[in-house]
Amino acid sequence: MTQSKHFTIEEVRERAVLVGVDRGDTTWPVSESLAELERLANTAGADVVAVTSQKLDAPNPRTFVGSGKAEEVADLCRAHSADIVIFDDELTPSQQTNLERVVPKEVKVIDRTALILDIFALHATSKEGRLQVRLAQNQYLLPRLRGMWAHLASNRMGGGVGSRFGEGESQLEVDRRMVRKRITSIKRELKQLNEVRALQREGRYKSGMFKVSLAGYTNAGKSSLLNALTDAGVLSYDKLFATLDSTTRKFVLPEGREITLTDTVGFIQKLPHTLVEAFKSTLDEIVGADLILHVIDASSDEREAQIQSVEEVLGQIGAHDIKRVEVFNKIDLLGEVEKEALSNRHPDAILVSALSGAGIDALVKRIAAVASAHDELISVLVPYSRGDLVSIAHERALIVLEEHGEDGTRIDMQIGPAYASMFEAFRVEVQSPVDA
Repeated sequence: MTQSKHFTIEEVRERAVLVGVDRGDTTWPVSESLAELERLANTAGADVVAVTSQKLDAPNPRTFVGSGKAEEVADLCRAHSADIVIFDDELTPSQQTNLERVVPKEVKVIDRTALILDIFALHATSKEGRLQVRLAQNQYLLPRLRGMWAHLASNRMGGGVGSRFGEGESQLEVDRRMVRKRITSIKRELKQLNEVRALQREGRYKSGMFKVSLAGYTNAGKSSLLNALTDAGVLSYDKLFATLDSTTRKFVLPEGREITLTDTVGFIQKLPHTLVEAFKSTLDEIVGADLILHVIDASSDEREAQIQSVEEVLGQIGAHDIKRVEVFNKIDLLGEVEKEALSNRHPDAILVSALSGAGIDALVKRIAAVASAHDELISVLVPYSRGDLVSIAHERALIVLEEHGEDGTRIDMQIGPAYASMFEAFRVEVQSPVDA
């Protein structure tokens, strides 16, 4: 009798060399930016074997770094048997081609943008998410096709990190005409999906329901926070860009008012413009919000720089005028002294832990306060034949007084302008406390 053997195929991880340029940026020092690039590489399936940087006032137009540093990078690749070189900034097509001539022929050269696109390709799950990623990939590829033929000739794009472009297609099939045709086709499909999303969004807007969007740096814990608030069951991992698709859930405030909470794609410093454009429909969820919860990783050493990066993207998409509340998540990882210092530095922020539930009640109270800020106190006498309006009052307003009389239901309530107009025909004079 023979026993069957079970073999486990282990993931083959590539060996990466990271390269950065130090331009004296105090917001994002090159060491911190490269540390984040290492996390991105790890998320994509590569192990970092060497990191190097060069101080430059401006990138070298031929090889991004100086010629001497480019040779040093090639030496690092040989010394560490590297498979890939990842630059922390976007390379021009010519810079990429010139660098490929310097490093060993079996080594791929990609930039931060290609790496982020690669991660998005790994994590896109919905049809819309996959289309958005494919659009961004093809827009990135179009000006680089000449270099991509060089990749093919030297067998650089054999798979792995940075090569998940146009899945299922040979690189031989990719030329300018076909890529442009593909871009047009993807845009057409996205337009159809966007129209459906827009109708759903318009329905929420017309309902007058208060809309809250969660925005923040990738891995700040937005999905975890949405789960803590609504039990939404949204995928939540300690990874960069674990979720790409926006998720909207209804949430009932303690006063009985219904609102919507929407989780959105995470931001990152040097977020590729192609991704901002491709994910426009997802980001529109933020632009259409009444309130933005800016979720911040309280435990991150780079939290202040991350805050600035998110604010920059919110400005890019036209969301800078929307009311927002800073929410520092993961405070369970801080000591009491650190939490006190954080509160002093950001006195208007809410400190929470999606994991332990600490601060969630305070966050809900803040949301409720913002949601009711523009409410007006009205008194109505709703006939019994309009039970639908009574239901709306309970779902969308803060009930102050409710009495049942011969002519109908008398309700005093605080309600938003969008809903107040629905009760216009049944308004009566508001009772003062003395009258009552």
